[in-house]
Amino acid sequence: MVAYPNIYDSLAELMAGMDPSKVLAFHAPQDVQTRVEFLLEKKEAQGLTEKENDELEHYFILEHIVRLAKSRARLRLSQHHA
Repeated sequence: MVAYPNIYDSLAELMAGMDPSKVLAFHAPQDVQTRVEFLLEKKEAQGLTEKENDELEHYFILEHIVRLAKSRARLRLSQHHA
């Protein structure tokens, strides 16, 4: 995975600033969660095609951005309530 931390941080900051409570409530749709679980199981059992591996890597990148945004949203909410 190629990392672009400044882009990730910028996007996470943007997301967290929109509505921190909505960011914290966000979860990937069930069909996406199911797909990721399928890809992880397939990776362990038989391996992935290059296309599937790229898809899984994209999910990991998006998950990282959402985690950053949630972390920043929590910080914003705690500062707002302090």
